[in-house]
Amino acid sequence: MSSCCSGSCAPDARAASPRYRKVLWVALWVNALMFVVEIVGGLHSGSVSLLADAIDFAADAANYGLSLAVLSMGLMWRARAALVKGLSLGAYGVFIIGKTLWAAMSGVPPEPVTMGAIALLALSANLSVAWMLYRYRDGDANMRSVWLCSRNDAIVNVAIVLAALGVMGSGTAWPDLIVAGLIAVLALTAASSVIRQARDELAGLAASSGSGSGSDSDVPVKPACGAAHPHH
Repeated sequence: MSSCCSGSCAPDARAASPRYRKVLWVALWVNALMFVVEIVGGLHSGSVSLLADAIDFAADAANYGLSLAVLSMGLMWRARAALVKGLSLGAYGVFIIGKTLWAAMSGVPPEPVTMGAIALLALSANLSVAWMLYRYRDGDANMRSVWLCSRNDAIVNVAIVLAALGVMGSGTAWPDLIVAGLIAVLALTAASSVIRQARDELAGLAASSGSGSGSDSDVPVKPACGAAHPHH
């Protein structure tokens, strides 16, 4: 636990900055566009990992929209938003596990050239977004959840490119299915991290409010200096 007041309540000021808001808008549109591209590419190639990543792009676009909606609110609302995003990440991970098991029973390999080309395009998009968000990776739970989504997406795209090469070399669906399983694990791991930090922030705010020493966490933009602010 550390005090919010370290000069000018930097975490909340960064979250509400125009630059961060602009980055989130760019990330939202990039993810929405790549959702369409990967859905088409996944259906055309028959790749489960591409379809899984397409759903992830859609979820990320929704999460960026949620982050934009709570940027000017207090830490309490941003922590609640992060909790919702963490739970949605967990549900996404469970869904991908089910989809992978279902595809494993059919055993039809995807078309690797389309799969690899779409994965490379998605990698370029996610690296661009991750680079823009890098400076905000150590903020509150809401900012951290945005960064984790972007980082994980870039890792996933590298894995899908490798899976496409594996499918091309082996002629089987297993490289694609293995990567789809790894996507699910990444989603569940990120969900656990975001949920844990969001719950810590909510618990810290509740303790601060109960002791009467903190500020009203729901005041827009900046809470009063001296409010308890968890920082990891």
